[in-house]
Amino acid sequence: MHARVENKPSTTKRMIVMVLLVLLLIAIIAGIKVLLVMRMMAGMKPPPPPVVTTTQAGYQEWQPELGAVGTLRAVRGVDVASEVAGLVTEVPMKSGSEAKKGDVLLRLRDADDVAKLQQLQATLHLAQLNYERAKKQVAVQAIAQADYDAAKTNLEKARADVAAQAALVAKKTIRAPFAGKLGITMINPGQYINPGDKIVTLQQLDPIYIDFYLPQRNLGELRVGSKVSLHLDAYPGKRFEGTLTAINPKVDADTRNVQIEAAIANPEHVLAPGMFANVAVETGKQQRYLTLPQTAVVFNPYGQTVYVVKHKSELPDASGGKAGGDPKPAAKPAAAGAAGDDLAVQQVFVTTGPTRGDQVAVLTGLKAGDVVVTSGQVKLKSGMAVTVDNRVRPEDNPNPTPQER
Repeated sequence: MHARVENKPSTTKRMIVMVLLVLLLIAIIAGIKVLLVMRMMAGMKPPPPPVVTTTQAGYQEWQPELGAVGTLRAVRGVDVASEVAGLVTEVPMKSGSEAKKGDVLLRLRDADDVAKLQQLQATLHLAQLNYERAKKQVAVQAIAQADYDAAKTNLEKARADVAAQAALVAKKTIRAPFAGKLGITMINPGQYINPGDKIVTLQQLDPIYIDFYLPQRNLGELRVGSKVSLHLDAYPGKRFEGTLTAINPKVDADTRNVQIEAAIANPEHVLAPGMFANVAVETGKQQRYLTLPQTAVVFNPYGQTVYVVKHKSELPDASGGKAGGDPKPAAKPAAAGAAGDDLAVQQVFVTTGPTRGDQVAVLTGLKAGDVVVTSGQVKLKSGMAVTVDNRVRPEDNPNPTPQER
């Protein structure tokens, strides 16, 4: 019994030693792990600064404009048709050619009508002779006044018959009613046409009208003679100019819009009736605005902001002063791949004004020469370093075509 009691302290001592050894082993392993992690973290490079594009804010002269969409219409346009029926004998016109006023477009067979005209002309000649004879005879009272009146009436009737037949013969030759461009005709010699059958379309294309609508609230800004410009997707980058020629005196009661007409110079006949165009009407005097690409402005629930690129020494510190160091010149739009070691961004609140194409006017918050981020703002926050790469910039066109938009 005494031997068993004496063994208990030695057993407890051994267990304590074993626990201490296990704890020591765990501590050694944990220390090694911590050391390895610290070495790994020390060897890792910090993430590179985000890449952004920039532009320099500058002033531009903007002409206030009203925008709309419109449809081109010929100054004069008609589908030429025949007034009479007949068999086509000749088609002098060529599809797509230019025609002058009075040019022969088509001839119908008129032999019978010409023969009848000659017959009526002979009758007119006889009536003229009878009238002259009766006039002399009634002067000496050789015939009654009634015979003279009958001769005069026959002469007038003969003249009317000749005029009517001559008009019918003239209708057998279809001529251009005005100068313009001919369309495509499907009429051929030997074809029989009826009255009203379309022969060809004729359009006067220079100048050409455009019809468009503007809200009634803009009526006070519109003036006949104002400059108008067009852009069409058929001719990207090309601008067509003209003047406002008419304002409809009646406002549409359903849409509250007013119809506007403008004449556009079209010497090359590249504009055609029925084409769709974007219209800009100049209003008022030019105004000077500080402008940026619209992509530079970040819209937040608490306001509109932009990110201004500056040297780190120019950024305010937490106390509101400069971060320290000598002041450096304002950052300029950097070349592709400019290092971000010395460039950082500052978030600035701005007030924006009117827009024009891809551009927006900045009324407050910036000054001319400030370098502003135009893309890549998603990951930015104030004070963050950036790398500038301007090889591919967002559009900054005041008059973009539909393809560019």
